[in-house]
Amino acid sequence: MDSRPDTRRDSPPAATGLAHDPWAIAALLAMPLFFSTNLIVGRAVAELVPPWSLAFWRWLLAVAILLPLTAGALLRHRKLLRREWWRVLLLGFFGMVLCGGNVYVALRHTTAANATLIYTTATLMIVVLDALLKRQRLPAIQLVGSLAGFAGIALIAVHGEVGRLLGLEFNSGDLGIFVAAVAWAIYSLMLRQGPLTQLGGQTAFAANAIAGTLLLAPLALWEAAGGAATPWTLEAWGSIAFLAIFPSVLAFGLFQYAIKVAGAPVTANVLYLMPVYGVLLAVLLLGEELHLYHAVGFVLILGGVILATRRREPAPRPAD
Repeated sequence: MDSRPDTRRDSPPAATGLAHDPWAIAALLAMPLFFSTNLIVGRAVAELVPPWSLAFWRWLLAVAILLPLTAGALLRHRKLLRREWWRVLLLGFFGMVLCGGNVYVALRHTTAANATLIYTTATLMIVVLDALLKRQRLPAIQLVGSLAGFAGIALIAVHGEVGRLLGLEFNSGDLGIFVAAVAWAIYSLMLRQGPLTQLGGQTAFAANAIAGTLLLAPLALWEAAGGAATPWTLEAWGSIAFLAIFPSVLAFGLFQYAIKVAGAPVTANVLYLMPVYGVLLAVLLLGEELHLYHAVGFVLILGGVILATRRREPAPRPAD
């Protein structure tokens, strides 16, 4: 999921004629679909391309696409980037390494449906971590939402067998996806503050992608030195190109467009379609089975996310 930007920021209100703008509606519906395809395609090629190599080539190609669009801005901000190099590297590590190669490793041991639902809880973690960092108490409705979401995680991670909780028999792939969700929450919180906010969304994304690609390079070389197969087939490179274009460059571009035409609140709500798309694609394209615990877990996670991210309305002032 890897480079999916945060939506909780000030933005212009939604366009008045959104319902009559087919391009805006298409962008809003396609954006979460493109983001969710990362887990589906990553699972499909898990045995075809080694995970760290898949992540490296994906982001290298994404950088090649982004550079012509952002090179000028990167050069203008080179002093800022040199000064904040450690922050850029951290963002690359969390966003492209832990949410990149680590995800592809985890997908070898879990299903795309499980991964999609567990990864959805990153939004809940953002709410919880944000409150902890600010030393604020979570409102009751957000606390209930967070607990419901994490209950959904647990249910899916133990495949509906609650007895596994007592023996802590978690699937390593499920835990790997959970680590990626935590990493994405940290990545999203880091994007909200600090000097790098001066770069603008697309330029910051390009800088983080470059840093992540550099960090992934030694892991891909280590993988190759260990005898991992190099992607040579048309199918392998087609998958890499798909990952670089759809869940990376296009998903981010549609996100920026959706924020502009629909506003951040609408865009954030539409992102809740990700687990729906992910599970349905896993069933239709990968032949994965849909179980009752998926449905229950989905309801808990989706309901928890909606409650935990619900904005509180200011209390009305009493009349004089």
